[in-house]
Amino acid sequence: MAKKSNVNNEDLEKIVSFAKRKGFVFPSSDIYGGLAGFYDFGPLGVAMKNNIKKSWWKKMVQTRNDVVGLDSAIIMNPRVWEASLHTENFTDPLAECKECHKRFRADHLEDQSQCPECKGELIPPRQFNLMLKTFIGPVEDEASRAYLRPETAQGIFINYKNIIDTQRVKIPFGIAQIGKSFRNEITPGNFIFRTREFEQMEMEYFVKPGEDEKAFDYWVEERMKWYLEDLGIRKEKLRIRKHEKKELAHYAKTCVDVEYDFPGMGWAEIEGIASRTDFDLRQHQKFSGQDLSYYNNETKEKFLPFVIEPSAGVERAMLALLCDAYQEIEGGRTQTTEQTKETEILLKLNKKIAPIQIAVLPLVKNKEEIREKAESIYCLLKNYFFCQYDEAGTIGRRYRRQDESGTPFALTVDFDTLKTEDVTVRDRDTMEQERIKIDKLVEYFKNKFEND
Repeated sequence: MAKKSNVNNEDLEKIVSFAKRKGFVFPSSDIYGGLAGFYDFGPLGVAMKNNIKKSWWKKMVQTRNDVVGLDSAIIMNPRVWEASLHTENFTDPLAECKECHKRFRADHLEDQSQCPECKGELIPPRQFNLMLKTFIGPVEDEASRAYLRPETAQGIFINYKNIIDTQRVKIPFGIAQIGKSFRNEITPGNFIFRTREFEQMEMEYFVKPGEDEKAFDYWVEERMKWYLEDLGIRKEKLRIRKHEKKELAHYAKTCVDVEYDFPGMGWAEIEGIASRTDFDLRQHQKFSGQDLSYYNNETKEKFLPFVIEPSAGVERAMLALLCDAYQEIEGGRTQTTEQTKETEILLKLNKKIAPIQIAVLPLVKNKEEIREKAESIYCLLKNYFFCQYDEAGTIGRRYRRQDESGTPFALTVDFDTLKTEDVTVRDRDTMEQERIKIDKLVEYFKNKFEND
């Protein structure tokens, strides 16, 4: 009997290899030896990332009447980062080896005095700012210095007044955005978990002071639901961890992390949910000279709102999903041929997150009528769903190839299709097959993806 196994605590490298082989993630600049902390996302990876972002946006913006969207600039006035204290506080402790001159995060070193690479002596740690610098204009001097944003949150705070003035929003309300951020990590690692370029899905929810604790509890519950219900991550692999007082950021009243139990890493953060008080608005009000208070026309109250911030990483969510969905099945899932006795890989992704939703497979490629019918069905379905047309190899081999890609449904066009105008639809998870009329396929799959 086939034996299933999910990845264990030693198998992160297996996920890394699988992700490259299937076209999910490639090392950036791979033909030149790569660049530490940067990755490119292949055809399956970019589709999966887009589906994660689409799910988040639907949950956080589209289906709510109290949250609006934003897309702020990656490079902003340097005063933004002075006000937010990033130029002062956005640092990690760095230790450098006197011998090999490699640098390490001091808080990640077991031995604070010896280099983990060459055993040389380490220089006492100093604080290292994580923001990546750039310059605006033709002259590279201090006056033209700027930064690539290390987070998307400040883009929201500096647009808070614009949203208030143009959108007729009322407290409580949120501003959400998805975008790239950049951090000059001392020691990036664990594949796409800690990188120097990454995407954040972030929302700032503005509430009346005194109502922040209730709002914080609400958003912790809501965000956990998204991972469990919308992404379909196993409950036993997720937990909420509350920050100890010494861990709290300078702006935070309280904070929790949504953590996933990663192979080879253990429990690690995939989202932070923080109660930021009125720190950011107060700082920007002070540095800009603009009045950022909120005025309630009904109660005649004027105040600086408190803020609750759920902040999730796209790549971290993607890595958690890949680890959670990856299964190796020893002996294969069927015993019809010798080939199926090999170990098969099943990527059991939530069907709304899967990069390919439907595979269209002609039973044989050398029969012109079958190929033409399969191509016409593919052209029909790709207007509604992410589809892939695949005619290379035996039908069993193609089923397994799609199982590896996480494709929830495979549609086979065979000789009977030419007579009866129906096709075989195979379910990835159950391997059950049913015949569906061609003119009912769009309705059938819409029901599968929207209602199941």
